[in-house]
Amino acid sequence: MDDLGEGRAPRYRAFISYSHVDGRFGRRLHRRLERYAVPRRLAGRVTARGAVPGRIAPIFRDREELSASGDLTAEVRAALAESGCLIVVCSPHAAASPWVAREVELFRSLHPDRPVLAALAAGAPPEAFPDCLRLPGADGVAVEPLAADFRPEGDGERLALLKLVAGIVGVGLDELVQRDAQRRLRAVTAVTGVALAAMLAMGALTIFALTSRTEAREQRTEAEALVEFMLTDLRTPLKEVGRLDILTAVNTRALAYYGDQDLAHLPPDSLERRARLLHAMGEDDLKRGDLEAALGKFAEAARTTGALLAAEPDKADRIWAHAQSQYWLGYVDYLRGRPAPATRAWRTYRALAGRLVAQAPENPKYLREAAYAEGNLCTLALSSPPDPVRALRACGEGLRLMQAAAARMRPGWEIAADLANRHAWLADAYRANRNEAAARAERLAEGALLTPLIAAAPKNMSLRERWIASQRALASIEYRASRIPQAQERLRQAISAIDAMIALDPANRDWAQQRVRLQENLELVSRKNREARD
Repeated sequence: MDDLGEGRAPRYRAFISYSHVDGRFGRRLHRRLERYAVPRRLAGRVTARGAVPGRIAPIFRDREELSASGDLTAEVRAALAESGCLIVVCSPHAAASPWVAREVELFRSLHPDRPVLAALAAGAPPEAFPDCLRLPGADGVAVEPLAADFRPEGDGERLALLKLVAGIVGVGLDELVQRDAQRRLRAVTAVTGVALAAMLAMGALTIFALTSRTEAREQRTEAEALVEFMLTDLRTPLKEVGRLDILTAVNTRALAYYGDQDLAHLPPDSLERRARLLHAMGEDDLKRGDLEAALGKFAEAARTTGALLAAEPDKADRIWAHAQSQYWLGYVDYLRGRPAPATRAWRTYRALAGRLVAQAPENPKYLREAAYAEGNLCTLALSSPPDPVRALRACGEGLRLMQAAAARMRPGWEIAADLANRHAWLADAYRANRNEAAARAERLAEGALLTPLIAAAPKNMSLRERWIASQRALASIEYRASRIPQAQERLRQAISAIDAMIALDPANRDWAQQRVRLQENLELVSRKNREARD
């Protein structure tokens, strides 16, 4: 019998089923759904799905690959049984996934009256929908379900998300869109004040600059000071509140200022600032998932920074600016799964960072940038197809450069966290080269850095999560080396740490799921230990 019919609300608002090839999309969808706040004028309304909640969390997302037997885990079965609806991330990978099909079939058998919602992530509908979602019509021909189409040529991310929310809470899409737009408009108003004032001031400065050719240089300086404000002091708070729409408006207005200028007669520093503006706009495009728009802006910025560097090849600011262009171009190719062009761009990025270090070997900013560049190449070498030898070389050099930067900086948690991260990646490189002893040493070094950071910042949950991940990795190393008691102890410490985090925020489902996996790891290790003794 359906739990909703019994008056008892399910534990999870929804269960997200997806192929693990689509893991990036699944994680992003999970975050956006759990963070979505239902408009207050809809919250509390009683629908066929029950009372509309203020938030639709918790959402269950299975992040573990199924076992070789193909059977669903007990955790997944329990979550399906306690979910109000099922969201299926549709793509060609999902259509071919037997695990997605099993989750759909089990959910429908448990809850024939609860909705199954489709989220089209990639591919054309005929190749993206699993057969289990194609229900026969009156003529017996399979009919594709209506879907929230997240593709740019479909509904787009915002409307597609609202379609899923409407299906989960049981309200009409039109009303939800209207209420959501009203809520977003009110929320934006406060932040818009600062942005609007900046844009009006910039417009006034631009007009004033054009009224007198004799004062053009002075007015351009003031206008570009305002652009600098938009790129720094204004951009930071807007990013923190997640206002991509306001960021877009501000950046577009700033770019329009340059559109009114004769670029051929702008001084190099102004052109470089315009390139930095294009970097910022491209970064915002990436957050919206618009890789093509981001690539266009990064490519245009690279043309500018490349020309400026060619004119002043030894100037550090020009080298730095073009290095950032190469980083962003490589990052887009990395996200698109194109390792060859990503490698070319990131090798150029590394070469430019190396030129900065050669100019000022003691400059920690340049050393740190060179370490990041090596870290990027390390990441590529560990991905498909893996190159363990190249990964070890890049990861080791990244750590060496980060240590050199740290030696020339005042101690602080940011550089210490960077060092810990470099030890972690080097540990992964050693494991790829089957050097478990060296991997263990690097993980211990990572933990030695994280422990005092956590003691100094006990409320920093991100640091605690990194420490727990480190302990889990160490437990795996100990287990493979047949040091079962050590593996058990590390897992127990990790469980104790996650329990303390859950006590601070019992509603955090991500931590709860981490705890389940750690407990499963501990039970597996303990079982193997008992079998070995027997």
